[in-house]
Amino acid sequence: MRSALCALGAAAALVLLPAGHARAQGQDPDRDFTIEDARITESSGLAASRAHPGIYWTHNDQDAPLIYGVDSRTGKTVATLTMAGVGTPRDMEAIAVGPDGDIYVGDIGDNLDGSWDHVWIYRFPEPKTLKDQTVRAKQYVVKYADGARNAEALMVHPKTGRVYIASKNEKGGGLYAGPERLSPSGTNVFRRVDEVPWVTDGAFSPDGDRLVLRGYFTAEEYAWKDGRLGDGGTPVGAPFQGQAESVTYTPDGSALMFGSEGRNSRVVRVERDSGRPAQKPTGTPGGTPESPSAPAAEGEKGNVTVGFLVLAGATVLVVGAKRLLRRG
Repeated sequence: MRSALCALGAAAALVLLPAGHARAQGQDPDRDFTIEDARITESSGLAASRAHPGIYWTHNDQDAPLIYGVDSRTGKTVATLTMAGVGTPRDMEAIAVGPDGDIYVGDIGDNLDGSWDHVWIYRFPEPKTLKDQTVRAKQYVVKYADGARNAEALMVHPKTGRVYIASKNEKGGGLYAGPERLSPSGTNVFRRVDEVPWVTDGAFSPDGDRLVLRGYFTAEEYAWKDGRLGDGGTPVGAPFQGQAESVTYTPDGSALMFGSEGRNSRVVRVERDSGRPAQKPTGTPGGTPESPSAPAAEGEKGNVTVGFLVLAGATVLVVGAKRLLRRG
């Protein structure tokens, strides 16, 4: 079933992918690339390395405690990290690199919306050398002040080091702030500080002034002020992807990198000025694409409509199938 759904989503993505996103795969870092590692079938988080230019860290959403370093120049895995000192992950959904150079992994997924009274964050220093190795990680217990919930987005502020989680809900979720410093002993309580749309991933810009949040069909970039969202958000030109799961900034902050699940999944670079802020998306949060700034030709409108319907159906099937698998 998973293969069929991924194929359906990929077909829709091909119909809908804007022409401006198509680039030849070359030797420059931080450009479009395809994840070639056959082990990476559900890339659910994405983070740009601070120590190794052109390298992006990712992981499957349910797996052994493995983190993969993928070279954006070639799409090949150049380092596989095995986390030691942590339990068996349940649902790893997000990854980020903090200002201290540590990698943070969010084992925060809960597709049954409250079946687990706590979730975990793993943390370890980013390796100085790129090779297959075991890394010693700290494990943090996390609870939400207002009760258990599902989440797929974990962000670490690049200046303060504070960790934030955005919960995922079709009717809109919450943005939660962790304590100023995570404690490896006891429980870290995350408290709701703002409201967010339907979110599958998020990331802070390298300067800490902006926060991007993506859903299945759209992404919004927000100003960041005083530890919360500073405005109503501006749409960015997020690509349509079969199972839109991840986003991060390039190290220089000039562009966004969007990833998705599936074997040989594509990571797409989108320049920050390629959004269309003239018209905000309508409908349910994270549910409909932005309107183009110029009217499309009739044929293009037809392709977009058909592709959107196919993608929407594929997404519903994927989410439903995942929930059934979790219950099983």
